Amino acid sequence: MNFYWIKTNPLIKRLFANQIWDLPNSEKKIYLTFDDGPTPEVTEWVLSVLKSYQAKATFFCIGDNIRKYPEIFNKVLAQGHSIGNHTFNHLQGWKTSNKEYLENVLLCHEEILKQTTIQSNKKFFRPPYGKLKLSQSAKLRKLGYKIIMWDVLSADFDNGITAEKCLENVVSNTAQGSIIVFHDSKKAFQNLEYTLPKALAALKEKGFVFEALV
Repeated sequence: MNFYWIKTNPLIKRLFANQIWDLPNSEKKIYLTFDDGPTPEVTEWVLSVLKSYQAKATFFCIGDNIRKYPEIFNKVLAQGHSIGNHTFNHLQGWKTSNKEYLENVLLCHEEILKQTTIQSNKKFFRPPYGKLKLSQSAKLRKLGYKIIMWDVLSADFDNGITAEKCLENVVSNTAQGSIIVFHDSKKAFQNLEYTLPKALAALKEKGFVFEALV
């Protein structure tokens, strides 16, 4: 069984302060993020739910999925959401050489530039599995990337927990400035389909505002 924090340990945030874990503010803004897309049906469903709550989000896309589904990728941008790099092949940084890892990130970047009809100079990166060597982090930041981690993990990817638990993970742990992780993937959809609309409703009721990273 994999160990993970639902609410990121403050010590981890301090130890890895060069990476962005949350974005404190005075306006009750929170930041929804979705990893692993674009995915047919799932991503478009997510976009529909976000639209119904006037919510903006950030999608960390796998380069190979952008290549396969450019229309969905461009739909994300056209609806006012932000996008970020999630490597081309969903590589695990701890198990990958720096050379191969950086080449894979750049392949994803090239695909973003090739496929998008809406140009952006924002360079956001999230490491798959949240696993990144310090040397990889330093090289990516030198290339101008902001490395976006998270404050709250929905754990929607974990088929060993219930959708109700995913909802509790998000609603109970979100605070002003939180960056929250969901996944627009087939694996996560069983939990996401239940959790996302209910989480948006509950967080909106608490007065939170859903913003994309800028």
